[in-house]
Amino acid sequence: MPLLDLRVQHQALREPLAAAVQRVADSQQFILGSEVAEFEAELAHFVGARFAVGVSSGSDALLCALMALGVGSGDEVVTSPFTFIATAEAIVRCGATPRFVDVERATLNLNPAELAPALTPRTKAVIPVHLFGHSARIDAIQDLCAARGIAVIEDAAQALGGAYRGRKLGTWGQIGCYSFFPSKPLGAFGDGGMLVTDDADLAERCRELRSHGTRDKQTFVRIGGNFRLDALQAAILRVKLPHLPAWIEARQTHARAYSEALQGIEAVTLPASEPGASSAWAHYTLRVPASRRSELIEYLRGRGVQTAVYYPRPLHLQPCFANLDLKHGVLPESERAAEQVLSIPLYPELDVEQREAVAAAIREFFGAPRR
Repeated sequence: MPLLDLRVQHQALREPLAAAVQRVADSQQFILGSEVAEFEAELAHFVGARFAVGVSSGSDALLCALMALGVGSGDEVVTSPFTFIATAEAIVRCGATPRFVDVERATLNLNPAELAPALTPRTKAVIPVHLFGHSARIDAIQDLCAARGIAVIEDAAQALGGAYRGRKLGTWGQIGCYSFFPSKPLGAFGDGGMLVTDDADLAERCRELRSHGTRDKQTFVRIGGNFRLDALQAAILRVKLPHLPAWIEARQTHARAYSEALQGIEAVTLPASEPGASSAWAHYTLRVPASRRSELIEYLRGRGVQTAVYYPRPLHLQPCFANLDLKHGVLPESERAAEQVLSIPLYPELDVEQREAVAAAIREFFGAPRR
């Protein structure tokens, strides 16, 4: 029982995917072009944004968003310490300083109650992360930042297809960033990413930045980079996008079944979503006592169940951020989560027997009666 099995999804779409690849090969247009433009329009429509700009990865989407907003040396950007390094890495690559705010215990997303004290005259942007596909309290974050003239960049790398109060994640802030890494809810055949915005000027800046800051291949209006989305990846994603709602629904079904099957185990904390949120369920992530996590991992491995820990060390304790001088204990919820989280198999094609076997193994480990 793998954590994720991409082969099943590929088999179901093998013919249309092969046709999409052949279409690009026949066109010999591999960089940007009509495939990317069509995919941008389709994804913008799907999430309800005015503009979408395809880029080379979710990491580069974050970097491009910060550059488009003019974030640079002397600026501060507030984000969560409990996320993949790309979120804070993009801040540093722009020359700015990351400022970490602790997460909420239930959702593991940035805590709005701790955000206001972290804002300073140097704060140029806030990057809330919709971790594991679960919505942050983006309305509270957006309202607080809007009142202070601070931009919000949503890190929705794991959350495409999720929503909060009927509005798609990634469309609340000035810019939303998605990833098409193969394991994401919508995965490419490699890296890929997308920015979405309702701001025409920001969209144009992002288009320039992704192509070395040029408008016409001859005039360079700003310093950018090579952040372009390949036509091949766009064509593949165009085949997959119409299936995303059904895949999200399947993920939600599996998540509900897991939560029902694992209820009542005192040592297990089940994942939680904000009221009014619809999660993309990029991962199903439990919390278990830190003292027993390694033992549980080995127990499940012995029964053929693959697991993963996202993320075993919060960013403020990573060696690359030692210059911030943040010691153990300053962000306790993030540190506690890093010691307790464990993700178990979840993907649309997971079958019922596999799911029930995973849940049964966890109940057996903790000595809970079978359900």
